[in-house]
Amino acid sequence: MTATLDKPKDQRLIHSGIDWQQFKLIEQGFSDSPGIRLFYFKGQVEILAVSQEHESFSGVIALLLGTYFVEKEIDFTPTGSFTQEKEGKASAQADQSYLIGKASGGIADLSIEVVFTSGNESKLNRYQALGVHEVWFWEDGVFGLYHLRSHGYEKIDQSEVLPGLDINLLSRCLLMASRVEAVKEFRRGISAV
Repeated sequence: MTATLDKPKDQRLIHSGIDWQQFKLIEQGFSDSPGIRLFYFKGQVEILAVSQEHESFSGVIALLLGTYFVEKEIDFTPTGSFTQEKEGKASAQADQSYLIGKASGGIADLSIEVVFTSGNESKLNRYQALGVHEVWFWEDGVFGLYHLRSHGYEKIDQSEVLPGLDINLLSRCLLMASRVEAVKEFRRGISAV
């Protein structure tokens, strides 16, 4: 008889009624904890412990988008899960974030979250408070794209910060078993355009 181990899944804890100072103390407590993402918006703290699978998909997204930026000669600054915040209002650590056409500094033009626990679109509120132009959620093999308008985020089918990117090609390559083949296929696909 063989035993099978379940893959570890992301673990999420949400707590309400936390002020900004309390959040900063919680953040300090987790400062040396790899794989922990912290989010804050309107007194609500979300603590997310990400799985290896989560990190793997996040890394492949970064690899494929890095390939896209280089192939299309788009200047970019990857900021990964660097904390973006507006003091007292919102704090977020996306899985991947990018400044596009800027050397450094400021709020990301694009933030991407890999979602294994909850695809709750209310997460957009914190990104709106931060002023992130575009947010992507990758869940169940599909990207949901949202672009910030004057009235809030609007769901879109095609990226506006990366208008030439074939999001279906990105999704398809992300799900390929071989990472080498995924990058080769992605590079072929973006070269054909």
